[in-house]
Amino acid sequence: MIPESPIDHRSGPLAMLLQLSELLPANYAEYRPLVADGLSFFLQRLSPLRQQAIVAAQLALPGTASREQRVLGLFRLCPTLHKLGQVVAHDRRLSIDLRQRLQELETLAATDSLAAVRPLLDREVGRVAGLQVGRRTLAEGSVAVVVPFVWRQAKDTAPQRGVFKVLRPGVQDRLEEELAIWPALGTFLEERCACHGLPVLDYGNTLETVARLLANEVRLDQEQAHLRQAADLYARSPDILIPRLLPFCTPFVTAMERVDGCKVTHQDLPAGEMRRRADRLIRALLAQPFWGSDEAGAMFHADPHAGNLLATPDGRLAIIDWALTTRLTKPQCEAVVQLVLGAVTLNERRVCGAISALGQPLDEARVQGAVSEAIRQVRCGCFPGFDWMTSLMDKLASTSAVRFPEEVALFRKALLTLSGVVADVSEQKAMDGVLVRHGAAQFLRGLLWRPWTWADSRAVGAHLSTADLVGLWADLPATTLRFWTGDRGAGLTAH
Repeated sequence: MIPESPIDHRSGPLAMLLQLSELLPANYAEYRPLVADGLSFFLQRLSPLRQQAIVAAQLALPGTASREQRVLGLFRLCPTLHKLGQVVAHDRRLSIDLRQRLQELETLAATDSLAAVRPLLDREVGRVAGLQVGRRTLAEGSVAVVVPFVWRQAKDTAPQRGVFKVLRPGVQDRLEEELAIWPALGTFLEERCACHGLPVLDYGNTLETVARLLANEVRLDQEQAHLRQAADLYARSPDILIPRLLPFCTPFVTAMERVDGCKVTHQDLPAGEMRRRADRLIRALLAQPFWGSDEAGAMFHADPHAGNLLATPDGRLAIIDWALTTRLTKPQCEAVVQLVLGAVTLNERRVCGAISALGQPLDEARVQGAVSEAIRQVRCGCFPGFDWMTSLMDKLASTSAVRFPEEVALFRKALLTLSGVVADVSEQKAMDGVLVRHGAAQFLRGLLWRPWTWADSRAVGAHLSTADLVGLWADLPATTLRFWTGDRGAGLTAH
């Protein structure tokens, strides 16, 4: 039973918001009623004060405001929806108009909100010699505002340009209120699927997982630790810039160097240079951490939307906002490689084993069916790269055949965001090519050490052991047989 709300969702300014479902592309038309139900459920569970603020913001828009503008106005007032909009802003399955509107959420324009955060700055930072704080905020994100400053450490030193990252006033309360709704929203969506005749997907577990991860957005001390780890990860990459922390950070304020640049998706260079920019994106955010992982695992930036990825005037890639990260263990990285190898060799048993290493199978029959279909796609010419792998993982997760842990789910979400950004930077750059090239380089570098490692050790050379390589060679006749018998079986079935 949905509680009564002071808002009448059937008419008035919020009625337009419920038409968000109409913005879904035609191939997702059957999900439009479900989206409208979910949005109504979410709005009705906000406090009366939050609802009134949303109504006021909608009334402030001109009567000619488009549906996209009204949705954008809602997302700006709800940090969880704001983050959701950033995640899908470059998803090419959405209309170009909607994507362009959502991309405005990646970096909101500066406002006069400095007065609201100045008391917190004064309390946390106090009076620092040589520090001059800007008069306006520089930008706003889903949970924080960015305030510029100039710091002269000593009279005879050059001034240091920096920024404070400060939580938006009241964002913690709003975030907590919204996150408390998400688990119930997941259950509600699962129930409404049956009413609309849609597949019952695992919305509850998915939204609950994302809710726990979003709670880290307000942990500025945790982000500072991530920035230090990222600085170590990219220390030998001169074309990658990680903002340097400055000495007056606190658990509630992050002080770091100011980075100048434009969003990487800004088409400001010739096509060849944009391809190289896309190559740098894939290498830095995916290939480098994945192939370079050691026993401690691999750390990935888990929120790589274009607002967090800047192209600097000197040609570097600046990666900012490290509030959300995810870390795959070394065995999980090895399982990803085994998954792809299983696809290349058309070995369903190996693929199923890799999936078991990445998550918890809940329905063996569904897993087997999904893997068989994915292998059939490879046999028909589909390259088993990251698009193929993530499509298989999505199918397994959405049908509740496999429950993947939080770090794997967040890794998948980061891949989805990154793939959309890369496509907007350069449509001529594929993620798989960059990954294969860097994986091959890592493999070749490991050849020198293979004679001194155990046959089953995957410590060197692209997460592959010598036993893996010998097994692949020995399995070549069986792979050929699986290819031909699979094609023949498909042909007989077709006839």
